[in-house]
Amino acid sequence: MKTILLFMKRNLKLVLLTVVLSVALLAFNAIDSKKSVSSDPEKDKLLIELLTFVIERGHYDPVAIDDNLSKGIYKDYVEALDPSKRFFLQSDIDEFSKYELLIDDQIKKKDLSFFDLTYNTYLNRMQESQKYYKDILDKPFDYSVDETIDTDYEKLPYAKNKAELKERWRKQIKLSTLSSLTDRIKLQEDEKNGVVDGEISDETVKEKLKEGKENKKDEKPKTLVELEKETRESSLKSLDDYFTFIKELDRNDWFGVYVNAIASRFDPHTNYMAPDDKERFDVSISGKFEGIGARLQKKNDLTEITELISGGPAWRGKELEQGDIILKVAQGNEEPLDIVGMRLDNVVKKIKGPKGTEVRLTVKKVDGTMKVISLIRDTVETEETYAKSSVVERNGMKYGIIYLPKFYIDFENQDSRDSGKDVAIEVERLKAQGVNGIIMDVRDNGGGSLKTAVDITGLFIEQGPVVQIKSTGTKKEVLYDRDPKIQWDGPLVVMVNNFSASASEILAAAIQDYKRGVVLGSKQTYGKGTVQNVIDLNQFVRGNTVGDLGALKTTTQKFYRINGGSTQLEGVTSDVEMPDRYSYIDIGERDLDNAMPWTKIDPAPFTIWDKQTNFDRAVENSKTRMNQNEHFQLIEKSARWTKERRDASVYSLKLETFTAEQNSLEEKSKQFKPISDYKNDLVFRPIPQDFELMNKDESFKEKRERWFESLSKDIYVEEALNVLDDLQTKPVVKGKVDLKKKIVKS
Repeated sequence: MKTILLFMKRNLKLVLLTVVLSVALLAFNAIDSKKSVSSDPEKDKLLIELLTFVIERGHYDPVAIDDNLSKGIYKDYVEALDPSKRFFLQSDIDEFSKYELLIDDQIKKKDLSFFDLTYNTYLNRMQESQKYYKDILDKPFDYSVDETIDTDYEKLPYAKNKAELKERWRKQIKLSTLSSLTDRIKLQEDEKNGVVDGEISDETVKEKLKEGKENKKDEKPKTLVELEKETRESSLKSLDDYFTFIKELDRNDWFGVYVNAIASRFDPHTNYMAPDDKERFDVSISGKFEGIGARLQKKNDLTEITELISGGPAWRGKELEQGDIILKVAQGNEEPLDIVGMRLDNVVKKIKGPKGTEVRLTVKKVDGTMKVISLIRDTVETEETYAKSSVVERNGMKYGIIYLPKFYIDFENQDSRDSGKDVAIEVERLKAQGVNGIIMDVRDNGGGSLKTAVDITGLFIEQGPVVQIKSTGTKKEVLYDRDPKIQWDGPLVVMVNNFSASASEILAAAIQDYKRGVVLGSKQTYGKGTVQNVIDLNQFVRGNTVGDLGALKTTTQKFYRINGGSTQLEGVTSDVEMPDRYSYIDIGERDLDNAMPWTKIDPAPFTIWDKQTNFDRAVENSKTRMNQNEHFQLIEKSARWTKERRDASVYSLKLETFTAEQNSLEEKSKQFKPISDYKNDLVFRPIPQDFELMNKDESFKEKRERWFESLSKDIYVEEALNVLDDLQTKPVVKGKVDLKKKIVKS
């Protein structure tokens, strides 16, 4: 069994669990293979039975399958189908609600009548909605009418009849087109006045501005009637694309939504993964896959190449380009298969394949020519998944920053890359550059492998405990760094934010508990203190002839800090709390109604790091800078304003009023423009190994340069460097800083 997302490769308890389940589930026999795998109610019943059986016996703290669970499943499932309440009528909900307290009974009986009812009703409402939006967009909107729309859909009642539902569609579409219309008007006015960098929200308008194809100075300005027509045409295309995507979804896709509404009620991180989802999950956690190394997107019925992944076969071959359209796919010498109109997931399946095999693509090039391109599939590594580092110099000191986007590993291949090994390599490379301190940046890192979190923590501490693990009804297990070697014993800062979760929180908590380095960032991290295991459901079915059943990711353990506290709900509180745009918005585990509770266990014996004598001084100095820095004060003010604006839900649909409201908001938002304009005047450079790659690979160079540019605009990184200064054993001589001049005026 493979265990992922704060997981352990060889955990005896979990292996025993799998053996027990395997024996118990031998009774689940295969279904008649003659039945349709794509839409087989008997297969669905098997999946429900299998799923609940595994959860009840494998989950850390399974809730009872009762009326309370039924209510939660009902609420989550209906909201997932129709979050903006523009498909179902109140009469539909009245019919659905008869099952609100019966879903638990249906689960036990393998009864699919509730799903069948909602699925068939949804398909009918979707078909009706297509006619609504086409009729609505067939004639101009009257923007002189004084009317409003409330976008707080959670509080919005369901439409009583089809006329009311169509009116809801009208208002939602009118708001969308009105927003686009004001953007187009503003763009035209800006170009007339020679302004080329206005605040535009409509991406289509932005793109045309970049291309320089619209509203040239020497062209006659478009009338309001012409602009209004353009917005309707754009909205029609977007909705057509959306409904095309929806049409490609089959019954299995919608049944997956229902199954996940069941699974996720046990806790937010327990969920069912259909075969395709499981494959994508494996790619995301390992950072690699076997294929040609091209990212695709649908454009109407066509499949377009949007990016070539650096180092992959498509990139090495130099025949495919961004913007090429794939028309046919052939496996080796087989006949080509026409993929026009094919669902994107199925196109991807045709193109991906085992390393060393051939795929031939019939491609329409950007210049309109046709070409057959042969590629040999290979292992493709998604470079943006992996750890990377940079060096920066200031005040006569040299510092290194390591960015880790996730804690990745490939359990199937022990010789492949994993984040523990990669971070160790980056540390050695930075040491070779003579750095005086290191920043470990795990902002936006949602977690991954528990093993690599322990390994990375071990790079910065002497041997000792890193994290504690607790399973139901068992004694706690302490995971140790047993290597007495310290790869980096100098000044250390760990950067976190609201989205640093799971394994990131283990690293930050251990560094904080040891007082090994300063944890700097948002008030608290995400607050995910649970361990999930991915269990292949196919292993439990004897003589499986029904096709791939997918996998279940379920919570099997909780982890605890070495001080005994859990990161569950509370996360890790930063040593230095820095304001950000989410400071007053509930984000994280604590914002989920079915999250597991915070608990505490006994601490594990550990010794505080005593080699950082000026730790407290560095923290206090940073807090003082926070209070004095006008830029951070502006970020704090912006966070309060963001919270205020987030709660607003009523918009005028009258052009004059809407424009006035948007202009007022834009004027107020100008005070926060210095936040995005900020530059820290630091120059971030690649390590020598990356410099060589940048000279060979233009795509790699572009990605690194974008990263360096973002670091040069990052005030949080700048403060982390200030903390590294203060952690030095010898005082760092700094130039006088005028805090007011750090604000970039627009």
